[in-house]
Amino acid sequence: MNNSWLYAAVLTVSVVAVIYLLYWRGFGVLKRIAAIVFIFRPGKNADRATLNSCTGWVRHVGRFRESRTYEFTLDAGLSNGSAEVTLMDRKKQQLLKLNQHSPAGKIELDAKSRYYLHWDFKSATGRCELHW
Repeated sequence: MNNSWLYAAVLTVSVVAVIYLLYWRGFGVLKRIAAIVFIFRPGKNADRATLNSCTGWVRHVGRFRESRTYEFTLDAGLSNGSAEVTLMDRKKQQLLKLNQHSPAGKIELDAKSRYYLHWDFKSATGRCELHW
């Protein structure tokens, strides 16, 4: 009897579980982007993006290991377009929004809670960095 379908099903479930676990732990990124160049690097204390004619969004789990007040600063060195970052709670409710007109903000975060960082780009060209 051939059990190859069973092996394929177990492998598929395993791969999906690993991808979900990586996203939940802050290592994965969801995105919907149209760009000539798009390089996005989420990090421990900063996110960095290099863009050329980029329109779309990126979302990932923010990893905040300490319960404290965090100060967020958006350095948007864009020659064209705009970039906006929204910090959301586990229910995806907006907690903080940063853009070129309002580039900094402070907020108290709990290390036990899950947070999301959602980037929006509109015809953006240049470099962006979010520090915390």
